[in-house]
Amino acid sequence: MPVKTLYLMRHGQTRFNELHRIQGASDSPLTALGIDQAKQARAFIQDVTFDHAYCSTQERASDTLEIVTENQISYTRLKGLKEYDFGVFEGQSEQLNPKITGDNGYGDFFVQFGGESADQVAQRMDQTITEIMMQPDNQQVLIVSHGGAIFSFARLHFDAAGILGHGFKNLSTLIFTFDTETQAFTYQKVLTLASLTNK
Repeated sequence: MPVKTLYLMRHGQTRFNELHRIQGASDSPLTALGIDQAKQARAFIQDVTFDHAYCSTQERASDTLEIVTENQISYTRLKGLKEYDFGVFEGQSEQLNPKITGDNGYGDFFVQFGGESADQVAQRMDQTITEIMMQPDNQQVLIVSHGGAIFSFARLHFDAAGILGHGFKNLSTLIFTFDTETQAFTYQKVLTLASLTNK
């Protein structure tokens, strides 16, 4: 069976991003900039024909997907692709976030406050995305998700902290190949909006 391809994209800028507020399980709409970012990111996929597209159940992800694809592809929303749940920290200032150390993101910090651990997020993302890629008719797949969730998934498959640092900007897109026999994801490259303007 041929190797499959996954495009894993972060949503556009939201109101909470702009206000530097913690946004995980909570949601806020795309800003005008976020909408423009999604339009720019069409360049990432203009030569790609996707069999299927997926996003989280959060509006910022589905709105981004619709803009990027110009509503030309149907898609499925899945809870397993949602952002990290930050518990009682939701909606608060990003200044309250703990410092990230090592490659395990925030570790278990948010569990004590009703949120998720980095490992819980990584495991649900990995399970959900693996199930998507194992579907027989899913050869080229687009998924729109969230910065923390994507980073948690990525660190299971490559040195995400070393390659991406601790920031994953809006509309940044990771490309992976997927081997159905070994169920292994192999990182290929990252696409960023900055790379479009630097051409």
